[in-house]
Amino acid sequence: MPGPKPLPLELSDHERRVLRGWLRKQTASQALVLRARIVLACAEGLPNAQVADDLGVSRETVRKWRSRFVADRPPGRAG
Repeated sequence: MPGPKPLPLELSDHERRVLRGWLRKQTASQALVLRARIVLACAEGLPNAQVADDLGVSRETVRKWRSRFVADRPPGRAG
């Protein structure tokens, strides 16, 4: 039986640039890079289970970061 539908996650161009910047930043922590990867994958419309499998994390981790991003968005977001 499938779980609940994941929260929809759409990114503005600015948010996408910020997240991709975190992936390239040499001094970014591994945790920050992982969160950026999770959010970017979720924004592509992938289900939590697939994101978790692709990135080698738990489904709960994906659910947590998807929810937090939807609720808080990154600092300095436009619009």
